[in-house]
Amino acid sequence: MARDAELLLCPVNLRHLETNTRAYDEAVAMARRRGARLIVATVAPEIERNLNIYNSEVYWSQQLAKFLAENPADGVEVETVVRKGAIHRQIVKLADERKVDVIVMDSANPKVQDYLLGTTASHVVTHAECSVYVVRG
Repeated sequence: MARDAELLLCPVNLRHLETNTRAYDEAVAMARRRGARLIVATVAPEIERNLNIYNSEVYWSQQLAKFLAENPADGVEVETVVRKGAIHRQIVKLADERKVDVIVMDSANPKVQDYLLGTTASHVVTHAECSVYVVRG
């Protein structure tokens, strides 16, 4: 039985994209090389700090669509996903649910540059059932 195309997951923190898109760029390049499909996901907070955001799932879906329009993944089949909750848990949960082959993610929040591996990346590396490719920012 033939195996479907490999599936990659790239979580993006839309609050920090102005400083770094390395993990996304690497995920797109990896998907092209491997002929893989790519899930680009973002995790919205349970409670928005910005009171102007009435429906966070709609808002973050629009922001993710805008990001992809500005950073096209030509030649790669891309699916978007917006989740709510704790970022580290939602990444692992999504990867498990979708049987992702590889997670491609940033090593740390760009504001925490003193750490080799941030808390989110550390949790994902420890708990994901699949391989995790950590991109140093």
